[in-house]
Amino acid sequence: MPEPSPAPHGFPGRLLVFEGLDGSGKSTQAALLGKWLQARGYRVFFTEWNSSELVSKTIRRGKKKNLLTATTFSLLHATDFADRFERRILPPLRAGYLVVSDRYAYTAFARDAARGCAPEWVRSIYAFAPQPDRVFYFRVPVQVTLKRKIASRQKINYYEAGMDLGLSDDLYESYERFQTRLKQEYERLAETDRFTIVDSTRSVEEIQSEIRENLRPMLEHFPTGERLVHDR
Repeated sequence: MPEPSPAPHGFPGRLLVFEGLDGSGKSTQAALLGKWLQARGYRVFFTEWNSSELVSKTIRRGKKKNLLTATTFSLLHATDFADRFERRILPPLRAGYLVVSDRYAYTAFARDAARGCAPEWVRSIYAFAPQPDRVFYFRVPVQVTLKRKIASRQKINYYEAGMDLGLSDDLYESYERFQTRLKQEYERLAETDRFTIVDSTRSVEEIQSEIRENLRPMLEHFPTGERLVHDR
């Protein structure tokens, strides 16, 4: 069997990243892809943002008491991600797994910049994070994400709405303004980092079909192993 083409990070495995606004549908698509890959016999590892036990309690406590500045917010999440990467993402990459990551360092690039941190500084503290094999960016209008959240009765939290930035006293208006900032950052990253753009206004089935077709050439000569692992 021919060898799979070299990965940008140099590890035997492959890193598939899903990025986008909250409510863009990326988490649903990431989970569906993981199950599809497992059904085809690939060894799959699924991981999510902010899943490290090292600082998750500190982050939750800081958010609850509104103690986090933009800089401390950024540094805590960078610490969390570094622990998650070293313990959860790197080992399966080295072992030849397909790592499906619901958010990656790009989430920090977008969120921290939207909160006022210098983009170059944020990138510098994530310099250890290797380039993924594919980054799927789920493009969707901010108003659509808000409607989806309201329809699903998901609570919009304080930081998700950017209320700590003083953009508006109204939760929904603040959400739209902050998420618009995030979208602008994602659009910039999509160009500079060459994201694979996914129109997330379509049906779940259409989107999943497109993602699978996009990955088929990468998977053509990739070894199988019949195992899926979740980092929780």
